[in-house]
Amino acid sequence: MNSQRQSPIYKSRLLQPVAERSPETHPLTWRLRDDGQVVDLKEYQSKEGYQAVSQVLNGHDPGAVIAAMKEANVRGRGGAGFSAGLKWSLTMQGGDIPRGYIVCNADEMEPGTFKDRLLMEQQPHLLIEGMILAAFANNARYGYIFLRGEYVESARVLSEALAEARDAGWLGPDVAGSGFDFDIALHTGAGRYICGEETALLNSLEGQRANPRAKPPFPGQSGAWGKPTVVNNVETLCNAPAVMLRGADWYQGLSGDGTDDGGTKLYGASGLVNRPGLWELPIGTTGGELLELAGGLRDGKKLKAWLPGGASTGFLLPEHLDLPLDFDTVGKEGSRLGTGLITVVTEDQSMVALMRNLEQFFARESCGWCTPCRDGLPWTVKLLLALERGEGEAGDVELLDKLAADCGPAQTFCAHAPGAAMPLETALRHFRHEFEQGIRQSKGKPHADPIPVGEV
Repeated sequence: MNSQRQSPIYKSRLLQPVAERSPETHPLTWRLRDDGQVVDLKEYQSKEGYQAVSQVLNGHDPGAVIAAMKEANVRGRGGAGFSAGLKWSLTMQGGDIPRGYIVCNADEMEPGTFKDRLLMEQQPHLLIEGMILAAFANNARYGYIFLRGEYVESARVLSEALAEARDAGWLGPDVAGSGFDFDIALHTGAGRYICGEETALLNSLEGQRANPRAKPPFPGQSGAWGKPTVVNNVETLCNAPAVMLRGADWYQGLSGDGTDDGGTKLYGASGLVNRPGLWELPIGTTGGELLELAGGLRDGKKLKAWLPGGASTGFLLPEHLDLPLDFDTVGKEGSRLGTGLITVVTEDQSMVALMRNLEQFFARESCGWCTPCRDGLPWTVKLLLALERGEGEAGDVELLDKLAADCGPAQTFCAHAPGAAMPLETALRHFRHEFEQGIRQSKGKPHADPIPVGEV
């Protein structure tokens, strides 16, 4: 008898039962099952699956698909918020241009984020259908799903789904009898955060070191192996089938009048909340509404700050909970929507310890290509560690200010260092007194106030 304990497979949690989800209101999740099992090809096809592909391949031109995505205002759900339709329109096409690639960025390594995992593990055919539509719009011949290596269950489910789609004629030569050829391969990465940057991802896909590339040229002009390439996030691609099936006006209307952004968003909550998980909600839902869905904070704790979309976004305060969580509104408050999965920080947590933990992660994940990132991030860790221990020196907090500025936008080769700098800059702005408490006092004079050392 095998006495080894068998751990259950972890699954991302959608905290909305089937009864609350419909095709008209929840385009991403209405097919998902309450038991968390995979929606296979048969079940997916019985629920409007591949209808959008059939209609588009047999009755549309690529320009119409791009126009619909533009009109629907589908913005990139990986964090950047760039218009998917606009990105597709910039891909080089023409009789003398070789057919390129559609690459799905499934390297979901943003701390506190697990939304793409849900879609891949439980509804893989939605992603495949979205990639087929993107390929048709961009005249791509081949697709790659660049998957985070740690997502073993996602890899298994996607591999089976790709085989199902290929056997059914949805992938390969002459897709659905349309004369259009397209196939998809699954590629697992080696576990590097920097691969979330699209050009670093392409280098890794080609078997090179995962360093970002200089832009221009952009991937749409010269991407994987020098051919036109479109890189989109999992959730972004999963929106395409519903847009093409129900129209841009319907999609735009899902978000209501509170924002110009279209559609719904997979929002989530993590940290010390009572119900961590995911919800598909109209984009522009407020942080307060999301926190209420998550059951509030555990053990009656009080909210100190929160990250609106992963570790590389800026801290917001409790008074910001009423703001619509869309790309532009959050940006005006000095943060980013990011992935839309909020992480709460309670009043008993040390902001210094939390920032030391985050900056250690970012320093470790730097590709080392440019000086501000390679050298600046380890220095932030050194300073934060000293402040956390109460061993800081006069000028350390000011030096952190400078390092955050030196690693900010337009100062580095890619967005990795600015992503690390944003939470640091906002933490210093809102909670400077906590950092200053870590400055060593003159000999014989103990700290007037204890340094907060709560759990990270």
